[in-house]
Amino acid sequence: MLRYLLIRTVQTIIAVLAVATLIFLGLQMTGDPMENLAPQDMSEAQVEELRKAYGLDKPIHVQYVRFMEKLLEGNLGISFLSGEPALKLILERFPTTLNLVLVSMLIAVFFGLPMGVAAAIRADSWVDRTLRFLSVLGISAPTFWIGVMLILIFAVNLGWLPSSGLSSWKHYIMPAFTLSLYRIALFLRMVRSTMLDVLNQDFIRTARAKGLMERVVVYKHALRNALIPFITVAGLQFGALMAGAVVTEKIFAIPGMNRLALDALYSDDRPVIIAFIIVTAVLFAVVNLVVDLLYALIDPRVRYA
Repeated sequence: MLRYLLIRTVQTIIAVLAVATLIFLGLQMTGDPMENLAPQDMSEAQVEELRKAYGLDKPIHVQYVRFMEKLLEGNLGISFLSGEPALKLILERFPTTLNLVLVSMLIAVFFGLPMGVAAAIRADSWVDRTLRFLSVLGISAPTFWIGVMLILIFAVNLGWLPSSGLSSWKHYIMPAFTLSLYRIALFLRMVRSTMLDVLNQDFIRTARAKGLMERVVVYKHALRNALIPFITVAGLQFGALMAGAVVTEKIFAIPGMNRLALDALYSDDRPVIIAFIIVTAVLFAVVNLVVDLLYALIDPRVRYA
């Protein structure tokens, strides 16, 4: 296990460096950031002085070497707009996004997992057909539309819930449901599919032939074997939400790191953009590692050399 962790750590470092290189090159091809940052009334000499202050007057290869040196030191640059360290700005917003995503994923798992099991053990019944129909609606509904409709109904018309921020538990209800609806539908369909496959396996028929209670057969034997693909998808969805909850954060005025990255993208604040992508890349690597380790807990046959 220790050897496996070391190998994955090295792979993570290489992946982050590769992502950083691609992002650096990609941003270089978008043009000169001073065109957006410099005020219209600033003289050419002042613009050049500003470019020099940020090190943008150097050749690309010199900028890249300096960028990688700072990256290895944990310094992802200074925000063009605020003048603060870009990584600090992202990490300050990180807990807000993390809390929202955790609540959303808990809701998705709490509803999606048992609904998928119910649909599988009652395959082709009215329960199964109803749940499948609801899952199609959940997958098809756009996130921005769900958020706007929730605000219109529960905040504007009924006045039950606040429409912006995350200062109390009530603030989490609408944005968390907005993010979780698609995941509930996705988990429902996936668990149903994997459970149907497992329930047709020989070891399930053997367990039933032994006289085991149906509840034990379904939840102890079938569900446990169906959880591995579910955990894989759940891990990917967690990472995707951490890096892609920008629409929800914008609609509900949540001060998360996705909203900060969107604002940085509009203003061409490259250090903040780079910091966001680097943090996201590291997060995906950590999530994938945790998912791999969970495999061994669920299925004792999984071993890491």
